[in-house]
Amino acid sequence: MTVLVYPDPPPPLLAQTLDLAGVTWKAVGNASIAMAQQPSEGWSGAVVCADDDPEGAFGVCRVLRKGEAPIDGVLLLVTGAQLADLEHREDLFDDFCLTPFHPKELEARLRHLQFKAGRGTGGSELATYSGLEINVETYQAAVDGRPLDLTYMEYELLKFFVTNPGKVFTREQLLSRVWGYEYYGGARTVDVHVRRLRAKLGEEHANLIQTVRSVGYRFGQTRWGSATT
Repeated sequence: MTVLVYPDPPPPLLAQTLDLAGVTWKAVGNASIAMAQQPSEGWSGAVVCADDDPEGAFGVCRVLRKGEAPIDGVLLLVTGAQLADLEHREDLFDDFCLTPFHPKELEARLRHLQFKAGRGTGGSELATYSGLEINVETYQAAVDGRPLDLTYMEYELLKFFVTNPGKVFTREQLLSRVWGYEYYGGARTVDVHVRRLRAKLGEEHANLIQTVRSVGYRFGQTRWGSATT
């Protein structure tokens, strides 16, 4: 299965990231080439860079969506200044990633999209806790067998919690270890994502993520019990 990449040639970091991730890809220079060179089995996904030539990029996305074999798993790369340009164009892509990107984030987002589209190979490395299951290879999560529809960062935060049960982390530690040391968001970012995770886990499991007063958050129980809010 081959992932389409736009433009041709692609940015060096993108090409290197895809190669190191073991992704089979082919770069195209415009929408017409994207259709003319489409493999017989169809493209398995697409990474479209919109930072240098946004109109060309959106043109490629339109062709991919409206072709005889429309594809899921279109990942759009944009700069922060281009976020407003995405309004009313949500149907042209499945996810976006800000550039300059971290290679691990781009790899994870692409893999997540491919598994959502049913094109993954299926992994077996699971992390579980009290009815919650995380597949760390396929970027999927479920609670009591019910799939959770999570954003990339919601998934990353939940995975971090599940793989570090019982430990207390400050908001600053979570920002550093989940978002990365280069992230400049404040503590409110953590609070917002925790609130969203609790809502998606549902009332029965929301208390798995506990607030530790004046400190931060803990996932699950310690052997000493807890006093939380």
